[in-house]
Amino acid sequence: MGASPARAFWDITVPLIRPGVISGGLFAFVTSFDEIVIVLFLAGPEQRTIPRQMFSGLREQINPTILAVATLLILISIALLITLELLRRRSVRIRGEVF
Repeated sequence: MGASPARAFWDITVPLIRPGVISGGLFAFVTSFDEIVIVLFLAGPEQRTIPRQMFSGLREQINPTILAVATLLILISIALLITLELLRRRSVRIRGEVF
């Protein structure tokens, strides 16, 4: 239709792949909280990341802060899954597809 490759990419490809890119980013973010082994090997002693803080708190004592962070992580995961489902339904409604 006369559009440049860059224009066709931004107008056609990006809207089609946006839900997949967003869901992949969200899942990568959520699974990063589980990477305590990598954090223990790569982070210096002065760096206190959330997984490291939770791991040290579990080893030393049961702290209500750790329980609060774990609850927040579960709630964030649920919110992300709900958001992904809403984006999927919106995408289906816009395209008019029926599965």
